[in-house]
Amino acid sequence: MTTATLAGPLGRAESSGVASEFTGTWRLLRLYLRRDRIVLPLWVILLSLPLGSVYVKSTEKVYSSPDQLAHFAHTVNTSPAQLAMYGPVYNTTSGAAAGLWKAGMFFTIIGIATILTVIRHTRAEEETGREELLASTRLGRLSNLTAALLVSCIGALATGLLAVVSIKGAGVDAHGALAFGLALAGSGMVFAAVGAVAAQLSASARTARGVAFAVLAVTYVLRAVGDARAADGPADPLSWLSPQGWSIQVRALSGDHWWILLLHVVTTVVLIGVAYSLLRRRDVGAGLIAERPGAPVASEVLSGPLGLAWRLQRGTLVAWAVGLGLYGLVIGSVVNGIANEVGGSKAVADIIARMGGASALEDAFITTAFTLLGLAAAAYAISATLRLNSEESADRAEIVLTGAVGRIRWVASHLVFALLGPVVLLLISGVLAGLAYGIAAHDVGGKLPRVLGAALVQLPAVWLFTGAAVLLFGVLPRWASVAWGVFTAGVALFLLGSIAGMPQWVLDIDPYSHLPKLPAEPFTWTPVLILLVIAAALIASGLYAFRRRDLR
Repeated sequence: MTTATLAGPLGRAESSGVASEFTGTWRLLRLYLRRDRIVLPLWVILLSLPLGSVYVKSTEKVYSSPDQLAHFAHTVNTSPAQLAMYGPVYNTTSGAAAGLWKAGMFFTIIGIATILTVIRHTRAEEETGREELLASTRLGRLSNLTAALLVSCIGALATGLLAVVSIKGAGVDAHGALAFGLALAGSGMVFAAVGAVAAQLSASARTARGVAFAVLAVTYVLRAVGDARAADGPADPLSWLSPQGWSIQVRALSGDHWWILLLHVVTTVVLIGVAYSLLRRRDVGAGLIAERPGAPVASEVLSGPLGLAWRLQRGTLVAWAVGLGLYGLVIGSVVNGIANEVGGSKAVADIIARMGGASALEDAFITTAFTLLGLAAAAYAISATLRLNSEESADRAEIVLTGAVGRIRWVASHLVFALLGPVVLLLISGVLAGLAYGIAAHDVGGKLPRVLGAALVQLPAVWLFTGAAVLLFGVLPRWASVAWGVFTAGVALFLLGSIAGMPQWVLDIDPYSHLPKLPAEPFTWTPVLILLVIAAALIASGLYAFRRRDLR
C-alpha cells in the first residue's frame, strides 16, 4: 500500500515499512503532554526564568567593578572545590558571565528531568502493562519511544528558549544568551537519549533509571575532576568526555564556541538511533538484559520476606556500590596535592594561604565531593524504598501478604536495604577514597578516618529522604514517585539555593545544609540528632499509614 489508513483510537497505518513504525506518535504525544501538563511546565520554568532575574542581576549587583570581577574569577579558577561544583569562569570582566557560571549546575539538573520523563513514558508504561494495551490499538512499534523523546526534547528546547528570553531580559548580549540557552537544551536532549537507551536494557523502570542516573553521575564526575585538575589552565581531556563539560565549554558570553553544540546534536542522534535499534530487537515488556529462569525449587534464603527482598534488591545495591566505589577512588586519587595543581603564582599562593593552607583546600574539596556522594546515596535509598510501591502495584505484595507475613515485617524487609544500603555505599566509597588519598599522601592512618567521617556524616540526610519516600508510600501510594520530586528539590536547594538569593528559611529546608562539614569543621551532634529524629518520625508515620490503608 502507498497510502496510510488510520484505524483505532490512536491510529496506525495498515501499511508496512518505516511509516507504520511511527504511526500514532502525534496522538501519543498529545496524551503525554496532557499527562505532564503540571510537571513539565514546572521544571521548564524553574530551570529557565530564574537565570536572568536571579543569577545575572544578583551577580552584577555583588560584583560591580572590574577589580571585583577579576578577583572573583581568579578565586574560582584557583579553587578545585568551586571548579568541581560549577566549572571555570572564562570571562573575568562581565558580571553576567559570572552569573551564568553560577548556573552551570543546570546542565546536570535538566538531565535528571529529561531522564525521568523518558523512562516514565517508556519503560514504566511497559512495566505496568499499559503500553501493551495501547499497542493492541494498532500503534507503531517506535511511536511510544518517539513520543516520549519528543516530550522530553520539547521540554529541553522550551527550557533553553525561555532561558534565552530571561537572560536577554536582564540586559545580556543576545548571542551569549542564545549560546547558554542552546547549551542547556543540548544537555537535556543528550540525557533524554541516554534515558531512551537505558529503557531498552531492563524490564524494570527502577533499573533503567539507575542505569541512566549512573551515566549522568559518571559524566558529572568526569567533568568535575577534569575541571578541578585544569584549574586556571586549559580544559582537561576528562572534561571533554562529559556532555555537561561540553555545555560549559560553549563558553556563553566568553567567546561563544558554537561548534561545540554539534557534539550535543551528534551524540543525541547516535544514542536515539541506538535506542531504536535496541527496541526493534526485543519483545514488548522485556529488556535486552534477559532475566534468568529461576530454579525449580526455591532455596532456603527465599523462605522469608528478608530473603526475597535481598533477591530483589541485590543487583541494584551491587551496581551502586561499584559506581560509587569508583567515584570514591577517583576523588581520593586527585585530592592529594591538589593545591599544587592550581598554579604556582604568588597570587594563587596568597589565596591558598588565606583559605588556611593546602590542607584546608583539600578538606574543602573532600567536603564538597562527599556531599555530592550523599546526594547519590539518597537517590539509591529512594529507589530501594520505592521497590515497595512497584511490588504493590504489580500485585506481588498481595501474594506475599496472604501468607504468614505481616505488613510491617514485609515493609521492614525492604527498609533494611533502604537504610543499611546507603551505609554500605558510603563505607565502600569512603574507604576507597581514604586509602587512595592516604597512600598518595603517605599517611593512611591520618587521612582514612577523616575521609570516612566525611562520608558517613551524610547518613542522617540520606535517611531523611528515605523517610519522605516511606511516608508517601504509606499515605499516598499513587503519588509515591513524587519522592523523586522531593529529591530533585533537595538537590536544587543544595546546589542553587545559596546563590539564587533564596530566604534563609527556604535554605534551612535542605538537610545537607545542617550536616557538619567534615573534615573542614568539627563534628557537632545536635543537627545530626535532629535529622535522625525527623527521619524516624517520617518512617514511623509511613508505616502507621500503610497498616491502616487498603492495598492498591
